[in-house]
Amino acid sequence: MNEKSCSFHNEKELRDGQVESVSAGSSPPCDKDNSALAFRGIPISALKSYSVLRALTTEANGWAPAVVSTEVLRAQEEWEAVDNIQPETGSQASSEQPAQLISFSEALQYFQTADLSSFKKRIQPTIRRTGLAALRHCLFGPPKLHQGLREERDLVLTIAQCGLDSRDPVHGRVLQTIYRKLTGSKFDCALHGDHWEDLGFQGANPATDLRGAGFLALLHLLYLVMDSKTLLMAQEILRLSRHHIQQFPFCLMSVNITRIAIQALREECLSRECNRQQKVIPVVNSFYAATFLHLAHVWRTQQKTISDSGFVLKDLEVLAKKSPRRLLKTLESYLAGVSKGQASLLGAQKCCGPQAPHSKELTFTGVCDLLPRSSEDTWLI
Repeated sequence: MNEKSCSFHNEKELRDGQVESVSAGSSPPCDKDNSALAFRGIPISALKSYSVLRALTTEANGWAPAVVSTEVLRAQEEWEAVDNIQPETGSQASSEQPAQLISFSEALQYFQTADLSSFKKRIQPTIRRTGLAALRHCLFGPPKLHQGLREERDLVLTIAQCGLDSRDPVHGRVLQTIYRKLTGSKFDCALHGDHWEDLGFQGANPATDLRGAGFLALLHLLYLVMDSKTLLMAQEILRLSRHHIQQFPFCLMSVNITRIAIQALREECLSRECNRQQKVIPVVNSFYAATFLHLAHVWRTQQKTISDSGFVLKDLEVLAKKSPRRLLKTLESYLAGVSKGQASLLGAQKCCGPQAPHSKELTFTGVCDLLPRSSEDTWLI
């Protein structure tokens, strides 16, 4: 046997930490480096015959484990942390399991059963007209809403008075559902964060952009994304909003469409259609979707940009109030085409350029930011 190798036939561990090697023949004590070399040359299956291996698995005779290096500890901590890693979206992603998606009917039922009496006191169901405006509306205006439908109309207007409460679990689920459906994410996101700006809100908190539309604006977005056919439409409009030239804030535009729907309902522009269908909420939802679709069509075909937003919305409001049935028919045709797998009414939008990054310097003008064209125009805000 090589004199530089160590014999491990008999080893005895001493309390002072010294190891005395005893072999059949006399051989010099082994140093630390030579011991490592000797272990490398021994098959693992043969180590069980040596007492040193048994010493590693017992604390007999005062044996204590050697000091573990900081590199080993760090590697162990990183490995143990693998199971705790959560997908992060935004600045404060939740570490919990993704919340269950909420349907429009479930969210609506929440408001139908909640106590909204304090919000209901604020609503003005119809526009108050005086003088010639009242006479003209009485003679040539749309019919009044049936008495049995007025409670449903009041509920819509009451929801528009409710704000977003991030502490409410249902409100949070509505936000999470909108985000996950529009982005395709399988995980929840923080209720506040820059990721909301990517979807077209002006800031990190969506609640600040619901002025004039309240929680109804979020219910309309929820309605849009929870139906497979209208979800395709929403995704098309979202892609258009990210065009490198024709970009616009998607969610903020949607809030303005909800404002138009509220005004049309209060001015009784939807009464004829509501009376025909004997429903209010489905008509308002369809009117919202149809108006949004028409805006996207105008925006694309007429090459509109963010600087045109206020005037486009004003013209859209006039058309929507004047011809709601026409917009609803267009929506029906679009949805029928989606069911048959045909091309959308938005056409083939070419976004060959780079996707436009979100910019906080973009100036968006909503329907409430323009002055009325005449004294007879009435605004919600």
